[in-house]
Amino acid sequence: MNLILDAFAWIFSPERLEGQYAIPTLLGQHLWYTFLPVAIAALIAIPAGWAIGHTGRGREIAVAISGAARAIPSFGLLVLLVLLLGVLRRPEAAVITFVLLAIPSLLAGAYTGLEAIDRRVIDAAKAMGMTRWQVLWRVEVPLGLPLLIGGLRSATLQVVATVTIAAYVNLGGLGFPIIQGIPLRRFDQVLGGAILVAVLALVLDALLALAQRAAVPRALRDAPRGRRRSPDATASRQTTTDPTPTEQERIAS
Repeated sequence: MNLILDAFAWIFSPERLEGQYAIPTLLGQHLWYTFLPVAIAALIAIPAGWAIGHTGRGREIAVAISGAARAIPSFGLLVLLVLLLGVLRRPEAAVITFVLLAIPSLLAGAYTGLEAIDRRVIDAAKAMGMTRWQVLWRVEVPLGLPLLIGGLRSATLQVVATVTIAAYVNLGGLGFPIIQGIPLRRFDQVLGGAILVAVLALVLDALLALAQRAAVPRALRDAPRGRRRSPDATASRQTTTDPTPTEQERIAS
């Protein structure tokens, strides 16, 4: 309990707002190394995922690539890229590492969003005279957007948690208090840095959860509510549809 109080005391200390390693500065660095790789990964994965979901081809290749990318340890890849590219290319090495981490979730969200659409909806759109591009942009993309944002949500959370290792190669971020505090045995600082990363992840998750909910078309959000009947309505419907005793005797005879 004392360690938790010490961690919060470290976070809210006035010293944390000053200097090169102030919390606002580290937060900005952390967000930069989160949003930039996710944006680059989205430019790569979303068009590829839409192409797979729209045509139904290449799903096995996408699953294989995603599985291979997930199996790569991010820390080991970051250190390897720093050694290959050189210490002056550390930001590029970090961005490449986090892009590879974000691609699988975005790719899966893009093509599963289109695959989950009822084929009767696609057939109805084609029957109305829509072209393939119109079906994609007016039907498939809007209906698949919730699952795509779900993939974006998963990718963002994975990256924002993994960006803490960027401090190991002196790129800053909220992982810096953790990396610095471990050899110094400043466990209040280590826990304080972990709390900051956790709070940031929870805030981003909440914002993306709201975006995912807002992306669901209103007709689909209201459909379960519209199909629900009150007990009085159900009872009255049964009363009007059940045969009367006279009708039951006539049917039996």
